[in-house]
Amino acid sequence: MSNVVHLNEPNKTKLGDHTGNQYSQLNTYYDSEYKIGWFLMSGEPRPCFTPTLLNDLTAYLSNVKAEMAYSGNKKYDYLVVGSDVPGIFNLGGDLNLFRELIDEQNYEGLLSYATQCINILYQNLFHFNLELTTVSLIQGDALGGGFEAALSSNLIIAERGVKLGLPEVLFNLFPGMGAFTLLSRKIGPTAAERMILSGKLYDSEELYDMGIIDILAEPGEGELALYKYVKKARRSPNSYQAMAKVKDISNNISYQELIDIAQVWAEAALNLTSKDLKMMERLINRQNSKSN
Repeated sequence: MSNVVHLNEPNKTKLGDHTGNQYSQLNTYYDSEYKIGWFLMSGEPRPCFTPTLLNDLTAYLSNVKAEMAYSGNKKYDYLVVGSDVPGIFNLGGDLNLFRELIDEQNYEGLLSYATQCINILYQNLFHFNLELTTVSLIQGDALGGGFEAALSSNLIIAERGVKLGLPEVLFNLFPGMGAFTLLSRKIGPTAAERMILSGKLYDSEELYDMGIIDILAEPGEGELALYKYVKKARRSPNSYQAMAKVKDISNNISYQELIDIAQVWAEAALNLTSKDLKMMERLINRQNSKSN
């Protein structure tokens, strides 16, 4: 582990927003030696995509784009999303908020939430139209929307033993913010549908074997795996940059596709029964227990 630059070492500078204030549910750092921007999620009261966390992510990423423009596209080579919550990457959508909006039959509220998630996910997928690489560093469980978010990065690193999956079918819904689109590009539409409808939780080892995870690291060595990758990419920059462009061309994912699916998701959410909402309540309680 001696080659890892840990978060508390001198060349990682803790960042705030443009006003100098820290984000409330996001911790951000900058590694000047390797030009890496780190943003570590800490959703509260549950480690999920709360509206506050979504706003923090939107603000931070907007600042990154402004800094890149000011530096002539030179400040960042990598943006790494991770978590500050031990054992959890992200548990997904804010189920408590979903339940309230469903009780109100608030289609616009559901779609607005989904659209904000997609705005972040789509930009992350195409690395903000900048010459950098987006990375998901998964050192804890990534479920539902947390798994969807991880899938949108250009490079996915996961440690052995973490759980990933899409449990939405358990309360009679489906993951509507990118899962089918992103998985179908990686493993084909049939396998993607099978994964979504199973509700199964997968070990990171299984998803690595399926080609969904790019790099499998030993427990506690996710950062080391990232820095090994960065050093390797630095030895052949032309190859890596060219392949990034090839992948962008081949991805062929439109923003409108994601929005159209989100609309189906919001409509489907309003059809949930009281039995479905009781199951959602159980998952909310599980989210709460994870945060304690």
